[in-house]
Amino acid sequence: MTSATPSPLALGEATLLLREGDDVVVALRDLQSGAVLVSDDGAPALTVSQSVPRGHKLAVRHVEAGGAVHKYGQSIGAATRDIAPGDHVHSHNLGMADVEHSYEFGTARVVPPVPSGPRPTFQGYRRADGRVGTRNYIAILTSVNCSASSAKLIAEQFRGRVLEEYPHVDGVVALTHQSGCGMVPTSEGGQMLLRTLRGYADHPNVAGLLVLGLGCEMLQVDQLTVGLDLPTNKPVTQLTIQETGGIRRTVRAGVEAIEAMLPQIDALRREECDVSELVLGLNCGGSDGYSGITANPALGLASDRLVAYGGRSVLAETPEVFGAEHLLTRRAVSREVGERLLARIEWWRDYTERGGGTLDNNPSPGNKAGGLTTILEKSLGAVAKGGSAELRAVYQYAEPISEPGFGFMDTPGYDPVSVTGLVAGGANVVVFTTGRGSVLGCKPTPSIKVSTNTQTYLRMTEDIDLNAGRVVDGTASLEEVGLELFAKILAVASGEQTVSEELDLGQDEFIPWQLGAVT
Repeated sequence: MTSATPSPLALGEATLLLREGDDVVVALRDLQSGAVLVSDDGAPALTVSQSVPRGHKLAVRHVEAGGAVHKYGQSIGAATRDIAPGDHVHSHNLGMADVEHSYEFGTARVVPPVPSGPRPTFQGYRRADGRVGTRNYIAILTSVNCSASSAKLIAEQFRGRVLEEYPHVDGVVALTHQSGCGMVPTSEGGQMLLRTLRGYADHPNVAGLLVLGLGCEMLQVDQLTVGLDLPTNKPVTQLTIQETGGIRRTVRAGVEAIEAMLPQIDALRREECDVSELVLGLNCGGSDGYSGITANPALGLASDRLVAYGGRSVLAETPEVFGAEHLLTRRAVSREVGERLLARIEWWRDYTERGGGTLDNNPSPGNKAGGLTTILEKSLGAVAKGGSAELRAVYQYAEPISEPGFGFMDTPGYDPVSVTGLVAGGANVVVFTTGRGSVLGCKPTPSIKVSTNTQTYLRMTEDIDLNAGRVVDGTASLEEVGLELFAKILAVASGEQTVSEELDLGQDEFIPWQLGAVT
């Protein structure tokens, strides 16, 4: 018995052409070998020569071996063999290629106009220093790994129903890490860790602070707060295990210190705050072939809207803008800002080379299973999270996000490390797009998950807040999803829980970026 010949499919319904002149289209459904795709006038356009999974690329033009393959109107690599129309384009016939960009600075600056209508507000916690928090946490911040277990023991005492008497306290979170000693405090890595810890100590979502150390470490507890202009109504306690008399006594003392803070922090109330007080962190993980088509550009629209109102929005993950950095330099407000970004790209080239790799090592097996082949392709979709607004600042990892408008922070692509840097910089809301599925939380900041496709959303509904896959399903426009996401940001900033918060996630995802020698 022979299998039935697949019925012809409309090219425009089965695939998506992202830019005129692209060599590939994106499959919007699984395409079987032998399927005939017909054009709008009914004439056969091409025949699928190899099965193409949804989200993957289908060639619509002939590309000779060595020739550039274009998607989004940009090169995403070079053909490693001849590619014919109808071929599946992926790792078997597409490879990384050096792309020489002629960098321009400030040639594509866009200032998003303020939308018409009432100005949005949200319900936030106004701190004594004027900044606004979206959550009301007590943080236990450790100076060294040696105090991590004690911090977790203290935090455990406040899980469950213990805080029912304090409904305006979001929780007690132990922020532990693997460093703090055996390092040179003045080194790049040492300063990066200190900057991260100080950023969390000073975060507007942290209403009370317990700083916990061992006592003999290189990074001492007082360094985490000295010189910080902390709000006058933020209670701070410092303890070291050695001076307090061991773990048991330290845990008892830590619990007593937090119990003393609870009534003061619970007395704080949300109030109406202007939308410009939001600091939005943009991140993605488990990306797929739909990321640059649905969730990322929808987030870009929400980001532009926030920037138009005077808020701050920050893109990150330097290895995941490599190959698309020329699009960001064109948006830079000055040559200096654009060159700061290029300097970080060059740092990463050297960093990965010294580690025996290249920046194209970035796409993970999950990324490739979802249809992404090279870092060039992944980056072109990733930068869509940043919308179109002019690039006003480039920040070092965990550096305070001080400039209103759209900015970029130098972070790794590894999600928990990247988001830790954004939160340390002051992000009081994070939006995290995902194609394959992510369960990341990032206490003390809420993390809104956005799925790039409906299949992942239905499979992981209890872990994802919003489905952007409706864009390719044809049930919602990109603009509609962008507006829905912006409304979700305001609601979450006002206290609506995200799914990761419902699951109490986000403590273990505090992972500062570690650099340098351990002695």
